[in-house]
Amino acid sequence: MSSAIVTGAYGAIGSAICQGLVDKGYDLTLVGRDEARLMNLQQKLETRAAGGRVDYHVVDLSLKASIVSFARSRNKPLDLLINNAATGPLRRTESAEGVEMQWAVNVLSYFRMIHYFKDHMINRPDARIVNVASYWAGGLDLSDPEFRKRPYDNDVAYRQAKQADRMMTVAWAGRLKGSNITVNACHPGDVNSKLSNSFGFGGHETPAEGAATPLFLAVDERIKGVTGKYFEHLQEVRCSFSSDHKAIEALFNELVRSL
Repeated sequence: MSSAIVTGAYGAIGSAICQGLVDKGYDLTLVGRDEARLMNLQQKLETRAAGGRVDYHVVDLSLKASIVSFARSRNKPLDLLINNAATGPLRRTESAEGVEMQWAVNVLSYFRMIHYFKDHMINRPDARIVNVASYWAGGLDLSDPEFRKRPYDNDVAYRQAKQADRMMTVAWAGRLKGSNITVNACHPGDVNSKLSNSFGFGGHETPAEGAATPLFLAVDERIKGVTGKYFEHLQEVRCSFSSDHKAIEALFNELVRSL
């Protein structure tokens, strides 16, 4: 049976992704910081589970130590990792490890989850990593990614984080080539959620519609072997950030420092 991890599992899009995977029979691990919400989602999903097991793990994705502890606790193979967690605080805040919160959760958690779980995925027949990014991306400033010098703006911080996720996808795809692990990124859908509300937006799509593209990358046979690509609305879209290999390497080298 195929196994999956979804971060940000109990958000609007995350829970819809989890429902889709449970319906496909995945052995699913829900990841988030709020244990009560994880337990509630677990109970709901277990009523519709198509043969797979649903469990959860409490992880503070803003903290390296929490991710490392989670990775060390897992003693079984992994077929699918969906990095979906995201945050958009209105004011600049820092994790307990002193990292600006959007950079910590929206970027470093993706990078760290891939790094610390890739050994669980190597040599699986069709291992996939899906990074939930956004079309709302750009403005990455590696000279000040944590807004220590410039004024913090949650929208600017989010856009640069999603650019970093898309660039990171290309970098990891190259490094994992030959391992049977593919890495792709996508814009999900425009869903009315706590995250979108933090930027002053609503959303016109249902959670299920928002989850459609991440699920497509996760389970569709047509995506088998496809790696390093960016998708919107179930279609591959040219990513303006993926051809700047010098910038991609600079970002990767910066992120390696977080390990």
